[in-house]
Amino acid sequence: MSRLLLLSSIVVSGMTLSATVQAEDQHSFAELDRVSTPHLELDLTVNFAEKQLEGTATYNVSRHADADELVLDTSDLTIHKTELWLNDKWQETPFTLAEPHETLGQKLTIQVGDSSEKVRIHYETAPTASGLQWLTPEQTAGKKHPFMFSQSQPIHARSWIPIQDTPALRLTYDATIRTPDQLRAVMSADNALTAERSDAYELSMPQPIPPYLIAIAVGDLEVKSISDKVAVFAESYIIDDAAWEWADTPKMIEVTEAMYGPYRWDRYDLLVLPPSFPFGGMENPRLSFITPTVVSGDRSLINLIAHELAHSWSGNLVTNASWRDLWINEGFTSYVENRIMEAIFGKRRAQMELALGYQDLLGDLETLAPADTVMNIDLGTRHPDDVFSQIPYVKGQLFLVYLEEKFGRDVFDAFLRDYFDAFAFQSISTEQFKNYLQQNLLAQNPGVVSMEKVDEWIHGEGLPEDAPRPTSDAFEQVEKQMMVWLKGGQLQTTEWTTHEWLHFINNLPLDISAVNLARLDREYALTTSDNAEIAHAWLKLSIIKKYEPARERLRSYLLSIGRNKLVAPLYRELARTPDNLKWAREVYQEARSGYHPLTQSVNEAILYQEGDE
Repeated sequence: MSRLLLLSSIVVSGMTLSATVQAEDQHSFAELDRVSTPHLELDLTVNFAEKQLEGTATYNVSRHADADELVLDTSDLTIHKTELWLNDKWQETPFTLAEPHETLGQKLTIQVGDSSEKVRIHYETAPTASGLQWLTPEQTAGKKHPFMFSQSQPIHARSWIPIQDTPALRLTYDATIRTPDQLRAVMSADNALTAERSDAYELSMPQPIPPYLIAIAVGDLEVKSISDKVAVFAESYIIDDAAWEWADTPKMIEVTEAMYGPYRWDRYDLLVLPPSFPFGGMENPRLSFITPTVVSGDRSLINLIAHELAHSWSGNLVTNASWRDLWINEGFTSYVENRIMEAIFGKRRAQMELALGYQDLLGDLETLAPADTVMNIDLGTRHPDDVFSQIPYVKGQLFLVYLEEKFGRDVFDAFLRDYFDAFAFQSISTEQFKNYLQQNLLAQNPGVVSMEKVDEWIHGEGLPEDAPRPTSDAFEQVEKQMMVWLKGGQLQTTEWTTHEWLHFINNLPLDISAVNLARLDREYALTTSDNAEIAHAWLKLSIIKKYEPARERLRSYLLSIGRNKLVAPLYRELARTPDNLKWAREVYQEARSGYHPLTQSVNEAILYQEGDE
C-alpha cells in the first residue's frame, strides 16, 4: 500500500493557502509521489464471445522523484507485454506481477527508466472481471444484441484497466473502442449524439478525473435529446419514457449553477442501463449511469437524478483522496441533492426526503459496529465497498445541515461555492477539508462552531447529541390516514408521492390482518405496482406476513431486477426461515446469471452464509 503525499496550493481571497497533508490510500499500490500517470490512451476491442476487453493502455509518465519504476494496480488481468516510447519507437521493457492480494489484486511494476515519457501495456481482461458485466441478448430488453457495462467504483477499474487505481490520482483520457458494427459504445466522455453506428468509436475526456470515474458501456443504444446540454442513451424500449421522466434535468443544472457555480463538464447525459445494474446510479462525468427502476412513470424518483447531477460538483469536481474520506463525496452530494429538490419541488418534498434519509441512517446506526459509524472511517485493508452505508451519505449530509443551521444559509452557501472553486479538479483528504473549514468559515465567524465539535462529527461514533433530527409533517398526515384506513376508512392518496407510499407501507403494523392486506392490495394493486420502490416495500411486507398472493410477483421481481438496494433486503428477509431460504436459493440460481458480480457476492453471502448460521 502506498502513502501518497498530497500537495495542494490554492488561492483563497487573494491569499495562497498551501497544505501539505500525508494521506494514506491503503487500497492502492500506486506510488504517486514517485511516478504518476496524468493521461491515458485506451485502445480496446470488445469481444462479446469471450467476454473480454483486449488491447492497450498507454500512459504519459510524470516523474516526481528519482524513480525508474511505475507501479499500477491490476485485478485478474493478463499482461502480455509492456513497452516504452524511446528514440521514436516502442521498445519492450520488463515488468513483474506480484502475488494476488485478497482485496487489492496484483501489483504491476514496470521498468520505465529515467527518460521515457510514455509506457504502453498490452493486456486482456478476464470474463470474471469484477468491474464489468456481460449480458447475453436474452438478458436485454431487445433480445437481439448483447450488452456490456462497467462499474469502476470504488476499486474495480483495475479489473479492466491496469491503472493507478486511487482517487488521489486525476487523469485525462482518450479512447478508441472497437465494437460489433451494430452496437454503440459510450463512455464517461464526449459521446457523439449521431444515430449512426460504427465499428470503432473515438472518445475523449479532457477534464482530469479520478480512475473510478472511467466508465464504458456497449449495447444496442439509441439517443434522444432533452435539451442542448442533456440527452438520454438507452435501449429503444425505454428511451421515450426515460426522456419524459427526466425532463427536469436541464432545470436542475440551472438551479445548481445558481447556488454553487458553473457546471464544468460541458454536457450532462444519462445512460439507462439494463435492470441488472447493481446501483441506483453512478455519477460518471458527462454520462451518469442510471438504473431503469427509477423510470417510474410519475417523476417521483427524480431525486436520484438530482443526486448524480450533484456529484458534478461534489465528488467529480472535488473528490475524496481515499475511500476513508468517502463522506467528502457523498455527504456533500446528499446535501446538494436535497437543495436541488427544494429549489425545484419545494421545501415540503425536500424535507420529506431528508426525513426518510434520517430514518435510514437510524437503521444503520442500530446495526453497524460503532467504529463503522465514524465518517472518516479507518478501513484498514477491508474492501472499500464496506464503507458504502448511510454514514458517509446521511451523517455527512446532516453535518452540513448542522453547519447551515449554525451559520445561516447565505453564509454557508457562499462558503460552499468558494470551496468548490478552491478545490476544483482536485482530490482532497479530510484533514485538508478541516483546514479549509477552519480558515474560511469557523475563523471568519468566531464562537459559532468549534473545531472540537467538527471533530466530534467527523471522527466520533454515532451522532452528536445536538445533531439535526429531520421530521416531516407529511408523514404525520400519512400516519393519521393509516389509522383511519385500519378502522375501515379510505385513503386519500391522490397527492401522495412515492415517499409517502413507502412511509405508509413500511410503517404498517406488523400484526396487520390478512384481510386488511388483501383489501389494501385489492384497492391499490400493490402486488402489480410498476413502481419498483413501492413494489419492493410491499413484497418485503408480503414475506414477513406470508402473503402468498404476492409470491409469484416476488419471484418475477427477483428475476428481473439486479439493483442491490432492492433485491438484497428481500433475500435477507427470505433467509430468516428454512422454507423461504430454500425457495430463495432456487430463485437465486435462476436469477444469478443476470446479476452483476457485485450483486452476486452480496446475495450469496446472505443465502449461503448468513442463511446457514
